[in-house]
Amino acid sequence: MAAAAASGSTAIVSAISAHISAGRLFAALDILPPAWSSSSIPSSLYASLLHLATSHRSLSAARRVAAHLAASSYSPSTSRSPSVPTFLLNRTIESLAACGGLADARELFELMPRRDGGSWNAIIYASSRAGNPAEALSLFADMYSLGVRPNDVTMASVLACCAECLNLCGAQQLHGHISKRDFQSNVILGTALIDVYGKCLLLPHARRAFDAISEPNAISWNVIIRRYLLAGMGDMAVDMFFRMVWAGVRPLVYTVSHAISACRDNNALKEGRCIHTFVLRRGYEHHVHVQSAVVDLYAKCGAIDAAQRLFNLAPVKDMVISTSILSGLASSGRIDDAERVFQGMEERNLVSWNAMLTGYIRSKDLTGALHLFQQMRKETKELDAVTLGSVLNACTGLLDIGKGEEVHAFAFKSGLFSYPFLKNALVRMYSKFGCLSSAERLLLYEMGSERDIYSWNSLISGFERHIMSEVALYALSEMQLEVTPNNSTLSSALAACANIFLLKHGMEIHAYLFRNGYEIDDILRSALVDMYCKCRLFNYAIRVFEAEPSRDVILWNSMILGCAYSGKGEYGLELFDEMQKQGMKADSVTFLGALVSCISEGHVGLGRSYFTQMTDESIVPRMEHYECMIELLGKHGYMVELEEFVDHMPFEPTTAMWLRIADCCKEYGSKKLSERAAKCINDSNPLTPVRYEATPDYECSEEESSHRLTGG
Repeated sequence: MAAAAASGSTAIVSAISAHISAGRLFAALDILPPAWSSSSIPSSLYASLLHLATSHRSLSAARRVAAHLAASSYSPSTSRSPSVPTFLLNRTIESLAACGGLADARELFELMPRRDGGSWNAIIYASSRAGNPAEALSLFADMYSLGVRPNDVTMASVLACCAECLNLCGAQQLHGHISKRDFQSNVILGTALIDVYGKCLLLPHARRAFDAISEPNAISWNVIIRRYLLAGMGDMAVDMFFRMVWAGVRPLVYTVSHAISACRDNNALKEGRCIHTFVLRRGYEHHVHVQSAVVDLYAKCGAIDAAQRLFNLAPVKDMVISTSILSGLASSGRIDDAERVFQGMEERNLVSWNAMLTGYIRSKDLTGALHLFQQMRKETKELDAVTLGSVLNACTGLLDIGKGEEVHAFAFKSGLFSYPFLKNALVRMYSKFGCLSSAERLLLYEMGSERDIYSWNSLISGFERHIMSEVALYALSEMQLEVTPNNSTLSSALAACANIFLLKHGMEIHAYLFRNGYEIDDILRSALVDMYCKCRLFNYAIRVFEAEPSRDVILWNSMILGCAYSGKGEYGLELFDEMQKQGMKADSVTFLGALVSCISEGHVGLGRSYFTQMTDESIVPRMEHYECMIELLGKHGYMVELEEFVDHMPFEPTTAMWLRIADCCKEYGSKKLSERAAKCINDSNPLTPVRYEATPDYECSEEESSHRLTGG
């Protein structure tokens, strides 16, 4: 009988082994005997079944093995010790968890009549891998309280849970335990410590943990480089990469891409080229992640031609590398090339769409941005706050309040309205459009604690631009209860003071800047100069302007215009000449200041030469420049030159211009021009016709006219 039973067991074992070897998992399970017995089915065969279930990710198979072993391991009706080895139950816990059955694994763990360190290690590791860090930490605390000593794998799992939960206190306690057990140089634990300290942004601690490893492996190097990169310390990430190469450790593919990304973030093109050379010499160039990182590096660092060459040479142009070159082309203003890449992409993600949107906005093609958004809504449902923020910027630039309100409503309906970034974009849009009640309502009632300095700056700037200077200054006082103003805030506040000639308040802001150690940049200096000039404290304006050298055109414009409107035209013209001597390019505002100065000082010939210089430098004169020339010639009695100027204007003078011309004709005499002015004024206002009578024409010789124009 015994011989027959032994022969039968051997046949079953052979059949199960054959099924396992052939990968027939469920066929092997179907012929298992009803109960486990070490004399009939060896433990190694169960271990093979569990391994096969794990490799197939078959939770049902793992459950069948677990049920079979659990039913055989302990019988409540007897006091015998469990017959199933604990290590086999431990492997079952691991298999269940690997197949996605963490609850089954936990149930089996709770039913185990006897547990060893391996049992605790298995369930803690399983909880950690299944994304339940809190449960893993709780289990570890129970294990530790029972006096069970964890091994290095368990402690690494617990450290990973601390990293995921950002549980710095727990990580430090475990670090102390590791130090006491002389596990400091253990590469697994050392790497786990690097990761947890890096995620908690304690990079000096992470570096000390790395230095404590006697022989760090490629994974250890990868973790420290990645943590430096994500912490915004790209220079250290690059330095560690070069140290790794010098140490003779072959980097992982991801390590190489991290180092290249660090060069990109630091705009370190020279170091990036060195790593690219390393990539070519060591055979990393065929990896998609490395290709994309290199293209992204060159594109972001301004070497867009090199980026495009590499992109064209890439054998496979997947979504990642295409998005990299697309972003680079769009951000560098090469919108046509970006469009070609975008249209050629077989698959696009949210980053691709957003990069193209940003490119349109940077290239000032705001209509194109809105058209792309419409296309995006038809082709994908992927939208985020960045998308809608870009569209709002386009609406703001196009002064399309209707479309902006549509985007506002869409954001609310799609659940994206909760993003502070998007609310800030809405506050900025409504402030610029002059819908200040809407902007104020958003900031005060919708944003609540989410409002920040950018929200306040948009609102204060909106009040100042729309001639609500007192309200802007009141908003500044309210803002200071929550956040500290920055240079942009105080620049708007100074502009508000200038608008209503509030010298005392402007001087208080100037004093506040000094007391609180603000760096007075060119924008603030321009605002201070403008405020002091408008408040007729011209000497203070000069003192601010001359405080330190600057080549900022806006600052020079503020001073020149301030001179022009403060009766200090000669000084303004000196500044204009000094700008040209220093090689600074004047803009339309600079020339406006120069023309106003010429009006106040009576330099007609000089004003005419400035107007000619504008067109020579391809600066298109605006309406105010033509108004200045009419005022300059008419105020000083150059009626022949005024008539000639009007005849050569590229558009018909406005009614306001004709009124000024008519006044000059009345004062200096120009019958023909006077009658023409009267006709144009009456044509624009036929209900109340007027008649202008000019004094007799004053005629001067050509020699006298030339003498007057040259200022004689």
